[in-house]
Amino acid sequence: MNPARGEAALRIAGETVTLRPSFQALVAAEEELGPLFALVERAAAGELRLSELVSLFWHCRHDAPAAMTRDMLGEAVAAGGLATATPALRMLLGQILQGR
Repeated sequence: MNPARGEAALRIAGETVTLRPSFQALVAAEEELGPLFALVERAAAGELRLSELVSLFWHCRHDAPAAMTRDMLGEAVAAGGLATATPALRMLLGQILQGR
């Protein structure tokens, strides 16, 4: 994981997955979720949905195990709770706003 690149780590099923907000990942997330600035605003207002959080993580996953599915990621985020996912979300949202 490289925080200078805006990467965040997330523990999923005993594995550490690197989340990297690359241009390609953010474009894919935006295509699914709508404008990223609106996503950041919803998060700041406490209105970000779990499905949106998982979608952002899914598109930004960098080195997830090949067998990991989106449903597995969602279940792991739900099992870990929002407190566990918040540091990674904060890092990704910061990169969306500030860039590299």
